Parts: sequence; structure tokens; C-alpha cells
Amino acid sequence: MAASFSPCGPPQVRVFPPPSTPTGNRHFLRIAPSLPAPPRRIGVHFKLLQKRFSGSVRCSSSKRQSEEKLEVERLFSNLNQATLKREPGSLSSAIFLVAGTTVGAGILAIPAVTQESGFLASAITCIICWVFMVATGLLIAEVNVNTMCEMGSGGVSLVSMAMRTLGKVGVQIASWSYIFIHYALLVAYVARSSDILTNTLGIPLWESGILFSLIMGGICYFGSQRVIGAVNGILVFGIIISFAALVAVANGDLHWDALLRANFGAVPMSIPVIALSFVYQNVVPVICTNLEGDLSKVRTSIVLGTAIPLALFLVWNAVILGTITDIDMGSDKIIDPLQQLRSINGAVGPIIEVFSLIAIATSYIGFVLGLSDFLADLLKLPSGQEQNSPLPYILTLVPPLILSLLDPEIFFKALDFAGTYGVLVLFGILPAAMSWSDRYSSSTNSSSLRLPELVPGGRITLAVLIGGSGFVIISELLENFSHK
Repeated sequence: MAASFSPCGPPQVRVFPPPSTPTGNRHFLRIAPSLPAPPRRIGVHFKLLQKRFSGSVRCSSSKRQSEEKLEVERLFSNLNQATLKREPGSLSSAIFLVAGTTVGAGILAIPAVTQESGFLASAITCIICWVFMVATGLLIAEVNVNTMCEMGSGGVSLVSMAMRTLGKVGVQIASWSYIFIHYALLVAYVARSSDILTNTLGIPLWESGILFSLIMGGICYFGSQRVIGAVNGILVFGIIISFAALVAVANGDLHWDALLRANFGAVPMSIPVIALSFVYQNVVPVICTNLEGDLSKVRTSIVLGTAIPLALFLVWNAVILGTITDIDMGSDKIIDPLQQLRSINGAVGPIIEVFSLIAIATSYIGFVLGLSDFLADLLKLPSGQEQNSPLPYILTLVPPLILSLLDPEIFFKALDFAGTYGVLVLFGILPAAMSWSDRYSSSTNSSSLRLPELVPGGRITLAVLIGGSGFVIISELLENFSHK
């Protein structure tokens, strides 16, 4: 399907299915990149898409160059190959996926790493980290959709994004950082969930790990977008219910004056785990594909999907730190306030176990989906829903299971290491660097089709994101070397 116009008219618009791409079930709307005349806002109606697309592109003539703002509702249509009907991604499912991925094992470790700084200082730190992580997630979405426009295919992972914007060096950094942080976190998730299931069901640790991996991995592999979205919605609802019950039970022992304590000197040591607690960026490419490149919906899903965990983190931290006030700060070993809370209030124990297991399950789903898509793209394997290869899922599920069984006490070590050297590189420095190249490099900024920038502030914002991440990493390195 194509439409041609006079030299002074609107640009060419084509709808085509890329048959050789892994996402051949998606039909893309592409605007021709080289046009001789200034365009005007256009609207083209397609029977296949059944939705209006409006946009304008940059073009040049011998006398002038003009550029108009591009407005894109969506870039392509998710089609069911069997029925040839459009199956658009649900905004609510995207919000639940972001929220579920964010609320993971990190929330269980927040009280342990913020107990020295106190609630007031840690609350301010949480809000700053939330703004930081929302910004980097929006940058990933911006670069991802621009990459989909240029490549003409969906399902674009960080590998393709880094190759397009940063070249082979960027690919190496992105690949190893992505693999490192995902495996480290999946190890932590399986280790903690195995411990919970063993205590609850009374079965050996290895059986608990296998049971958790098979159930949650099976949902990710066999489940459709609708099924996974429904499961995530149910789990997020379960998080809210168990969280409310936990707050209600523990609220009676809350010391309100303890919430005013603030030790800002201890804040830097808590930043890696707090930043890790807001990790969701691994599912941003999945969301961009499911929502058909609709930037407005993608932005809404990221902001709302992370705002829910922010509220949970603040209330959770207030309840724990406001209840446990006699914490020994003299030991170098991390003391888990949750264990102390169990010993003080017997009714809290079962609720914490349920809340912890559900929180880990929601995050586990997001990380399995993100890593399996990443490995499929890295290995050039099909990643469409009807074409899933089992190999990426096997490579995603098995290594974390083995490592968690070899060292059951790896939970806190994996979180701290991944937060310092994984999250701040992969989801701090890298998104800003890719966006810098995408916006300002002549090699990647040559396309006439330029989408709106999701993060304002230009070079200043990008420099702050890169500099802030680098400062925390260097501070952690110096701190670790000083203790040796």
C-alpha cells in the first residue's frame, strides 16, 4: 500500500510487513526519508490500521530547510497472524508490567541499607533516585522508538540501540552490563524466593528453586501478552493487599519521632540499592513494542508505573524504620530489620513472607522477559509471540538457578554489586550517552523522521545524568578500596 503526491504535497507514506524480520507480525508505517518539498500536517486513513496517523517530516529545497513537529500516534500495528486483526497493547498492562518489575527484591533490602541514614534522608534520596530513573527510562524509550523507525522492525533491544548510536564499543558495554545485572538480580530473586518457599512448604532448597523457576518461567514462555499482563495485574494487586495488611499490623508499634532522624553522611552508601530498587528499564523495549511505538502511552506507563512503587517504598521504609529503633550500627555486616520485626511481632512474619514472594515474582517476570528478548536479539533468534525459541529462556532461567543454589546467602551481595556496577552503568550512563549520540551526532541524526524528545533539558540534563552516575560509581570504588 503506498501513496504518492506532487513535489509540493505531503510525503510518501507506506505500510509494509517486513517479512524477514523477527517481528514479521507487525506492520510498520514508514515515512520516506528524502523528500524535496516542505511538508504540511497530513492524515492518511488505512483500512488495515483503522486509525489516523498524522505527522510531518523534515525536508529541504534549494532555498530553505524547514522542520515541523512530528506527531505520531503509533508507528506500527500489532497483528494476529491467524486472524489478521489488530491487537494493540494495553496501557494498564504496561503500567502493571513497569510497576511489577520495579517492586522486586530491592524493596526488601531498602530498610537494611537506609537504617543508618534514617527515614527522612532516605525518603529524599528515594525521590531523587526515582526522578533519575524515570529520566533514564524515558531516554531508553526515545532511542528505542527512533531505532525502530530507522530499522523498520519492532522488538529492538539495547544491543541494536547501542550499535546504532554508540557503535561496537557501546554494544560491548551494553551487552556485558545487561547480562551482568540481569543474572545478578535473577540469582538474588531465586535465592530469596527459594528460602521463602523452603520455610513455608518445608521442602529442600533445591526443590524450592526449581519449583519457582518452572512456574514463573513457564508463565513467561507460554503466556501471551494478555495472559502475562493479567498475571502481573493480579500480582500487583496482591502486593497492594499484603502491603496494606503489613502496614496495618505493624502500625501500632510505630514511633513517629524516629521518622525525623536524618544522617545525610550515610546516604551515598545506600544509593546503589535504592537505584536498583527502581530498575524497570529492561522492559521498556518490550513496552515500546507492545504499545506500538505510541510515545504518549509509553511515557504514561513509565511515570505511573514507577510512581506506584515510589509510594510503596516510602511507606514501607517508614513502617520498618519507625518500628525498629534499636539497631546496632557498629557491625560491618548488614543487619536485616525485617528479621528483627518478625521477632518483635509474630503476626508480621507470614505477611512479610507473602509480600516478599509476590514482590519477587512480579520483578522476576519482567527480568525474564527482558533478558530473554535481549538474548534472542543477540543470538538473532525469533522473538515474536508465535515464534518463541526455547533457547533464550533456557539461558535465562538455568544459570541463576544454579548460582543461587551454590550460594544461598548471596542475596544482599548480589543486590549491592549489581546496583553499584550494573545499574548505574547500564541504566544511568548508557541511556544518556545513547540519547546524546541520537540527538546530536550527525551519523545518527540524519534521518528526516525525528520523534519528540521525552526528556527536556538538552545536553545539560544528559551531562547531569552521566556525571551523577559516574560520581556514585567512583565513590563506591574508593570506599571499597579504603576498607581493604
